[in-house]
Amino acid sequence: MSQEYIYDLVIIGGGPAGSAAAVYAARKKINSAILTPEFGGQSVVSDDIQNWIGTPHISGYELGKSLEKHVKEYQGDILHIEKGYVAEITQNENKTFSIKTSKDVVMYAKAILITTGSVRRKLDAINAGKFEHKGVTYCASCDGPVFTGKDVVVVGGGNAAFESALQLAAYCKSVKILNRTDRYKADEITVDKVIKNEKIEIINNAIVNEIHGDTFVNGLTYNETITLEVEGIFVEIGQIPNTGYISFVDKNPVGNIIVDPRTQKASIEGVWAAGDCTDGLYHQNNIAVGDAVKALESLYIWLQG
Repeated sequence: MSQEYIYDLVIIGGGPAGSAAAVYAARKKINSAILTPEFGGQSVVSDDIQNWIGTPHISGYELGKSLEKHVKEYQGDILHIEKGYVAEITQNENKTFSIKTSKDVVMYAKAILITTGSVRRKLDAINAGKFEHKGVTYCASCDGPVFTGKDVVVVGGGNAAFESALQLAAYCKSVKILNRTDRYKADEITVDKVIKNEKIEIINNAIVNEIHGDTFVNGLTYNETITLEVEGIFVEIGQIPNTGYISFVDKNPVGNIIVDPRTQKASIEGVWAAGDCTDGLYHQNNIAVGDAVKALESLYIWLQG
């Protein structure tokens, strides 16, 4: 038999965005719940995060524990922590929302804030999984400085790949972009900057087949026969938003929830979203936190009528 609870606000997701929203909601005395299987989001797997503002170095594990500790500081009558995944969200006739969890709990809410993030598209190559976080990384902003003075490659052909290459060129010895086609998805201005950077080389029609290494990456093979000696492989081939459980809000073709960038409101009254699950231009932990706080301020005014 399922359990049922009623809240003014249910926050879905326990990454930086969801955690920030939970703290702000509690401080504003909003009757809230946060639903998450764990705290930390995508970053929990990072060994050394160097761009979390206020903390020069922190591991993803420590970041997750820090977020959880901060949220639990407000746990009580006004803020409930529900462990589990969201299974389904439905909009009721009275314009409230029903949130069913993976543990057969049903929560009713006047408003919902979606912060379930996204997952990176994984590199489809032999040993890519084996060397993840051992030279294969999916976040140049998080892990780039670790590869200072080293030869690295960026896999991808969009803005994220080209912008990552420019960022890495500031401290890496050399950067090669491996692009699957002879066309770029990145905008012309960014491509032009990359072409003019002497430390960056673009290799078109390149498909990565295998990653090489012992304990850490020391090279890769692309197009079956061509080998490169590199110590870092940055994969920028897109993200898949975790939004499949909600069907009644507007999304872009990829599945990101479309929001008003001023308020983070979604297309349906009573729904807000923040972080990597949205169509926001940039996806970073610090930005996700800011967007979540912005959303919370907006929905607080909405709840006050």
